[in-house]
Amino acid sequence: MSQQLQAFLAEWLPVQNKTGIDMHSGNTSSWITAWSHREPVTVFGAGVRARSGWENVHRTISWVASAFDNCVTYDYQLIAADVQGDLAYTCGFERYTATRPNGEVVTNELRVTQIYRREDGEWRIVHRHGDHAMPVDPDTELMPSQAADRAQRTDR
Repeated sequence: MSQQLQAFLAEWLPVQNKTGIDMHSGNTSSWITAWSHREPVTVFGAGVRARSGWENVHRTISWVASAFDNCVTYDYQLIAADVQGDLAYTCGFERYTATRPNGEVVTNELRVTQIYRREDGEWRIVHRHGDHAMPVDPDTELMPSQAADRAQRTDR
């Protein structure tokens, strides 16, 4: 692992954890700070199709945070990351249990890819893509629909 990547991860992973806990507790302040406010910025979220531009991304952040009241557990599992100059990315799994304002408990696992740009010496998110991880058969590592397709092909 390069020194540049080690430095990026040492700086970013604590931010990832703080923003994840804060967002799923209904608090947007650290998440808003983590984002670039310079164009272009985009989000493809688990609950929204696509948003572009800081105003739309900010509105989406506020909307998502309003769905949560208290983050009970949060874990980020890094799968891959790299840095090239003033751009970086991370891919990982975000897992959390949180309560909604009505008291409902929500447990989620999201696949998350984020792209960062260094601005004035600090890393800022410029794109986030998060979606719900598909269940996988532990024996075949196939999603249920893929396993069914494979079974049909071998039955013929």
